[in-house]
Parts: sequence; C-alpha cells; structure tokens
Amino acid sequence: MAACGAAAAEYSALLSLSCGPITRRRFAVSCRARPPGNLSAQQKKKRGKNIAPKQRSSNAKLLLTTEENGQLPSTSLRTSMERPQKSTSSEDDTNGAISQIDEKITAIGNEQQERSKDKHFESDFQLEDFGEMIQNMEKNILLLNQARLQAIEDVDKILTEKEALQKKVDTLEMNLSKALATKGNINTDIPGDHLEKFTKEILIESALSGGNPAHLCESPLFMELTVLKEENMLLKADAQFLKAKIVEFAETEEFLFKLEKERSLLDATVRELEARFLVAQTDIWKVVPLQYDVWMEKVENLQHMLGCLKNHVEKYAALLDQHDDLHDKIDELEASLKEGKTSEFSPYVVELLQQKLKAAKSRHQAGHQETNTHIQVYQQLTEEFQDNLGRLTEESGRLEHSANSMPSEFWSHILLMIDGWFLERKIPNTDARMLREMAWKRDDRICEAYFACKGAKESDVMETFLKLMLSGNSQCSSGLHIVHIAAEMAPVAKVGGLADVVAGLGKALQTKGHLVEIVLPKYDCMQLDQITNLKVLDVVIQSYFDGNLFSNNVWTGTVEGLPVYFIEPQHPSKFFWRAQYYGEHDDFKRYSYFSRAALELLYQSGKKIDIIHCHDWQTAFVAPLYWDIYATRGFSSARICFTCHNFEYQGTAPAPDLSYCGLDVEQLDRPDRMQDNAHGRINVAKGGIVYSNIVTTVSPTYALEVRSEGGRGLQDTLKMHSRKFVGILNGIDTGTWNPSTDRFLAVQYSATDLQGKAANKAFLRKQLGLYSEDASQPLVACITRLVPQKGLHLIRHAIYKTAELGGQFVLLGSSPVPHIQREFEGVADQFQKNNNIRLILKYDEALSHCIYAASDMFIIPSMFEPCGLTQMIAMRYGSVPIVRQTGGLCDSVFDFDDETIPVELRNGFTFARTDEQDLSSCLERAFSYYSRKPMVWKQLVQKDMQIDFSWDSPASQYENLYQSAVAQARGAAQT
Repeated sequence: MAACGAAAAEYSALLSLSCGPITRRRFAVSCRARPPGNLSAQQKKKRGKNIAPKQRSSNAKLLLTTEENGQLPSTSLRTSMERPQKSTSSEDDTNGAISQIDEKITAIGNEQQERSKDKHFESDFQLEDFGEMIQNMEKNILLLNQARLQAIEDVDKILTEKEALQKKVDTLEMNLSKALATKGNINTDIPGDHLEKFTKEILIESALSGGNPAHLCESPLFMELTVLKEENMLLKADAQFLKAKIVEFAETEEFLFKLEKERSLLDATVRELEARFLVAQTDIWKVVPLQYDVWMEKVENLQHMLGCLKNHVEKYAALLDQHDDLHDKIDELEASLKEGKTSEFSPYVVELLQQKLKAAKSRHQAGHQETNTHIQVYQQLTEEFQDNLGRLTEESGRLEHSANSMPSEFWSHILLMIDGWFLERKIPNTDARMLREMAWKRDDRICEAYFACKGAKESDVMETFLKLMLSGNSQCSSGLHIVHIAAEMAPVAKVGGLADVVAGLGKALQTKGHLVEIVLPKYDCMQLDQITNLKVLDVVIQSYFDGNLFSNNVWTGTVEGLPVYFIEPQHPSKFFWRAQYYGEHDDFKRYSYFSRAALELLYQSGKKIDIIHCHDWQTAFVAPLYWDIYATRGFSSARICFTCHNFEYQGTAPAPDLSYCGLDVEQLDRPDRMQDNAHGRINVAKGGIVYSNIVTTVSPTYALEVRSEGGRGLQDTLKMHSRKFVGILNGIDTGTWNPSTDRFLAVQYSATDLQGKAANKAFLRKQLGLYSEDASQPLVACITRLVPQKGLHLIRHAIYKTAELGGQFVLLGSSPVPHIQREFEGVADQFQKNNNIRLILKYDEALSHCIYAASDMFIIPSMFEPCGLTQMIAMRYGSVPIVRQTGGLCDSVFDFDDETIPVELRNGFTFARTDEQDLSSCLERAFSYYSRKPMVWKQLVQKDMQIDFSWDSPASQYENLYQSAVAQARGAAQT
C-alpha cells in the first residue's frame, strides 16, 4: 500500500505539472462568471447585468471547445499506454488531447462548486443565461460520462496490453540471456524503466477515468506489476553478479590462452634446441677433423645452448605455478556459481558459464599433464646434454689433431698462408716450395706446428714452420698442382653454368688428392659473405697492359674449401668495379688485363704448377700469353687446358686490340693461329684452341656438333686439332642439390620416400596462388635464361599446351634482351587471372629449389645446349625431363619409349624437331603416362632420382687428361 500511496502522490504531482498556462487561463475565465461575495445588492445586480454577456461568451467558449472535440478521443488513452516507439509529433498530439480533457473537467468542477456556494446570486442571473448554463452543464456531464465509459474500455485494453507486456518481458529475458552469453554486458536498468513508466501510465489513466489510485494499487494488475518490478530488481542483482563472474572468467580465459601461447612458443623453442642438440651430438663425433678453434667454438655454443635450455625449463616451471594459481581460481569461480542464487530469468547463462568453466578445467588439466611430461623430457635431455658435454670437455684435454682427417678448408688456409709469406718476401722461394709440398701432402708436422703456434705472432709461426726444414722432407706428393683461371666461381661470382663447373670440378679434383687453386677477378659485386678468411696481402703485383705496368692488389680467401686468389687491378678504368660481371663495352680489354695479371701472379709466386686450366674466351688469353711470353722466362712446367662452355661466345675484336696485353699481333693474326675464320678479326677462343695442350667442351654430343655448323666458324680449327679435343659431360654439386638435405625445401624427401615431394608441390601452389584442389594435376616447370638459344617460341607453346592438357605451368627466369623481357611480361599479364599458370620473370635461388622439388615435369626445349645442368638437377629432385635432342641433353636424357635404348637408361621424354607439333606430341605422351599409369610414373621418378650426376666421373676423366699431358711433358723434358 505504501507503493500505492507513493504512486498516487506521483500522479498528483504529474497532474499539477500537466496543468500548464493554458489550463490556468481557462480556470481564470471560469472564475469571472462568479461575482465577488463582498459586493452590495445594487453592485451585484449591476455587476450581474454587466457580466452576463461575458458569461455567455465564456460558456460559448467552453461549449465550442467541447463541440470541436466531439468526445474524449479513445486514442489518447491508448497512446499514453503504449511504449515510446512513436514519433515526437504523435506524442505531442496525445499530450494535447489529455490537457484539453483536464481543462474541461476542471472548468466544469469549478462552475459546479461556484454555483453551490453562491446560490444567493442565482436570482441576479437572467433566466435565459441560467438555462444556457444548465444545458451546457448537461452536455459536459454527458461528455464526461462518455469519457468514463471510454476509460472502462481502455482498462480492458490495458489488460490485453498487459498480456502483450508479459510476452515482451519474456522476450526481454531471452535477450538478456543471449546478451550475457555473448557479450557479458547488458543494461538491466531498461526493463525496470519500462515497468516504472508503465505503472505511472496506468495511474494516470485511472485518474483520468475517475478511478481511485489507492483502489488501483490493490488491483491484480497493479499487484502483478509490483511483482514484476521486484523480480526485475532480483534480475538486476543476478545480472550484476553474472557480469562480474563473466569478467573474471574472461580474464581467466585470456590468461589460459596466453599460457597456451607461451607453451606453444616454448615447445617450438625446445624443438629447435633439440634439433640443434642432435646436430651438436653429430658434431661431437666429427670433432676430431675440425680445427681446434672451430671445435672450441662449438663447445661454447653447446654451453650456451645448455644455459638457454635451463632458462626455458625454469620459465616452464614458473608457468606451472601459474597453472596452479589458475586451477585455484577456477575452483573458486565454480564454488561461487554453486552457492550463488540466480533468478529464473538466467538459467541458460549459468549453465553456459558452468560449461565454459568445465571446458577450461579440462583444458587446464590436460595442459598441466602435458607440461609435466615436457618437463620430465627436458630434464632428461638436460642430463644427457650435460653428460655429453662433460665427456666432450674431458676428451678435449687429450685431443690430438690428425692431419689426414683435417678438412680441406684447413689445408687451403695453410697453403694461402705460405704463399702470402713468399709473395711478401718474408721467406725464400726454396723454403716456400718445401713448406708448400709438405702442406700439399698433408704432413702431420705442419698440422702440429700450426696448432702449437696458435695465437702466436706471425714471425714465431714462420720460425716454427722453417724449423721443419731441418728434419728433412719426405717424398713428393703424387697429386697434381692445378690452377683454374676463370671469370666465375660459385657461389661468390655466378652468372651461369661456368661458375658451377669451376667450383664442382675443383672440389672433386681436390677430393682425389690434387692441389687445386682458383684465380678470379675481384669484382665489386661479389658475394663476400661466401669467402672465408678474406684478406689482402702486403704485396703488389705489377702487370703489363697497353705499354705500361699497373699495380694489382692480391686478396686471398677460401671458397667451398678451395684456396682462391682475387686480383684487384689498380687501373684507372676500374675494370672490375662496374657492378656487373659481363656486358661492358670494354670486356675484351678487361679480361685480357686479368689474364696477364693472373699469369704474372703465378709466375712471381715461384710455384711449380702442373696444369693451368682456363675457361671460355674471357681467360683464353692465358694460352698464347703463357707460351709466347712466360714460357720463355722459365715458367714452363705447366700444361694448358682450355674448356669452351659455349661456342656461341668466342671473344672477337679488331686485331690491334690484342696488343693491349702484350701479345704480338703480327705473329698471331694468322689463319692458323688467332685470326677469326669468318670475320677477319682476332678470335680469342680460337687462340685458346690452338695454344692449349688440352681442349674440352661440356658434353660428347656438343663436341660432335661444334665440328659442323655448331662450331660458329671454328669447326675447321676444331677438326684440325681434333686429337686434343674431347667432350666431357659436366656434373652437378650433389651436396648443394640434394632433396634430402636441401634447406630451401618445405619438406625434405628422397627416392624411397616421395611424400615430401607432394608436400612441396602443395606448398609451392599455395605460395604462387595456383589452383590446389586437385593434387594429381601435373605441374610443368621451366627455369632458364630467356634468350633465343633456349627455344623461346617452344617455351611459349609449352605454356599454352600445358593449359590445354589440364596441367599447371611455372616459369622462372629473366632475359637480358629488353624486347624479350617485355614479350614475356605480356604473356604473364595474359595469364594473370589464370590460377594454373605463373610466370616469375626474375631469378630466385631459393624459389628455384622449391620449383625443382614441386614439379612433376621439367621442360628444356633448347635450340642448342652445350651441356645443360637443369635437366640433371630436375631428375635429382624427381622431376621428369622433357627435352629436345641436342648437345648435352642427348647425353643425359633418353626417351622412355625408345626401344633402341636399354630400359635402365630411359629416364625422360625427348623430341627432335624445333616445331611446336613435335613438342606437343612429347608433352601428350608424358601427360598420358602421368595420368594413366601412375605406378609406372612413380618408378620413373624414383629411377631418375637415383642416377649419379655427381662430379666424380667427370673429374676422373679430367684427371686422366691432365696426367696424360703432364706425362708427355715430363717425357719430352727427359729426352
């Protein structure tokens, strides 16, 4: 009842506020119809006569207002009961109607009251005015009765709307539950506001209808609304409680996710440490062949790794403690939910929260168990790590360096150190030669002396080495001293296959026991990070060029385990500071200068060299320079081997240009020497053929081809010197190109496990944005320089044909010819939206490894190909080659359907002609085997991967050629 009284009071206040200026004005008009009580009889009579017209006017105004409205509009009551969902204009109309009704009721009540108090004035009114007033009053009473009847009807409507309100409350409950479940944040004051407003509206309607607000408070409707308000307050309290718990749970869940993320990072770190630990364990058993300082560095790395592992274990232990704290929080939250009293409006929210807590608890228990398991494994790993490190440290005290097992990098470093002493005039030639011989045959005394002087001054090291001469020297090594003079070497200065040959052949010959050294230009664009122990010698080598002597700085370093000398000319033209290797307008001058300076370095070093091997026209100058200039100075122990990797490039120039490096133009500009057969110019490649003891090219078939049209004008010269001309198929560096160890691959694999190849295919497709739904869709690849030699029209046709056959095509490569580059850019734009074709018009070393591993077929449609390495690399990675029969491709790829070839040699698909039709037929055959005979294809892939394309066999062939030439020279010297 207190609530009812409060509601009634609020109604009175609202009613007084609702009677604005207009209502007060109408009350004033009604009061003017009643004369004041203190007037005399005459004044009253006179006053009555004066007021009668105004009274009629006032009554007329009241009736006019009533008649204009007709009756109390029922919509006004309904409008006041509805929720505030209508426009502002609608609300204003409703409030205006209610105000008019209030004013009418007030005016009528005041007039009735005034008439009852001032009955003694009734005689003063004229009968006519009194009759009009009675009629107006009857009409107003009639209107009031109609309004009351309308109010009764509105009460019925209120009951109907109450049911609708109950449905809205139910909807509100559902929305509340959803909001708590999703966002955990809802405004619980809104239902209470609506209930409060609804209560006030009911009180106002009751008052307007003439009802008693106190009686209304005892009605079932109002009681039910009061219960709803109380339940809403409970709901607000429950919602606040749940909001607090949800916030706490969100923080807990966020901590869980953070903890799981930390655990994932820790797992990744530990896996990396485990991998490094396995590598370190392997290195433990290989530690004997390592240099002492390298070995000590690995020991320090192991100790550092151990410290890192301990830190991670401690961090994991701390995370375990946080796990325990989290477990306590979850228990506390679960208990609070069980004890908490929630209303009937939020069971869904409570159940959802309990489910989340249960899941979090399960996840916590699983994480706790897994963490304990990891801790145990890591502790065991740490103990093993410490045991191995202890044994390794103990073994280091009695470690003895075995000379025979020291790596090639060590002996290359010793040889470069001895050569530096001699070139810097710190030791005489005889001592340098003896020390070089001892290092060459890997004498234990050299090894012991080096480690005994570790960290000492250079003068002390030299003195220790020279003392080795006093004990005599052993017999000479049976190996050969071989020096390669070249313009490229992988990986420090690479443009094409020449760089791979110099490095691969050099390492293979070194493995066979020969002393191999390399001489290169010092380019400004070299990969210096690929050079070990790079330093400049304190000596200047002067060489002749264009009538003057120019100084050259000499740098030494180790590349791929081979000792390398880098010549840096101090010439004003800065020959090798051009930011590129080839393509300069003065290439003829650049490389003639380098060839002369390289021979000058060898001559001044005083070495007794057996073989000088020069490559391509850039260093073919060496052959005539050696025999015409340096052999006459006593430097005649060596025999010259010249390898032409591509007879397309021969190094022609006007004859006078040959004089720059000191050669006699008059003696050499002859048809049987260096005069170009076709153009009447000097031909450097021809000079290499004429003046060398051994002439080779890079495959047997190419050697046959260049004796005819493929010789590009040198076929007659090659026929004349055919006895010393041979073709040797190049090899590849199987250490670098090895799918089982390739660091560029997503997944490493081998011939016995091809699952990794499929994984690399999926990875490349994703990386390049290719269609990847059909895993069996064949992928054709091509990695090449885009030059006419490579069969550009056939490459373009292969792209379209592959798309026609339902395959995918990837091209990697660029062109030095601008219009060719633009042409293929246009093709790339044409297929830009095709998810089966990708053209990457650049060279990317890492991407090339991935393409080899991912591709099913590899196309090489060359017009001519001296050797070709890509078909060998492709087979090494299980990509079946599709090649045109030319040059080295004929010597390495044999057609799978050619019955004239032994089955064990058939390893790919070949075509002979240079037209598109022959290529199409070859592609169709390959696609047919791939799609229709998957087992046959798999066997072909495995066979290709097992073919030996290493440098072992080519190196043996070169070794035989070298030894034969050296034996002939020694035999001639003895006679």
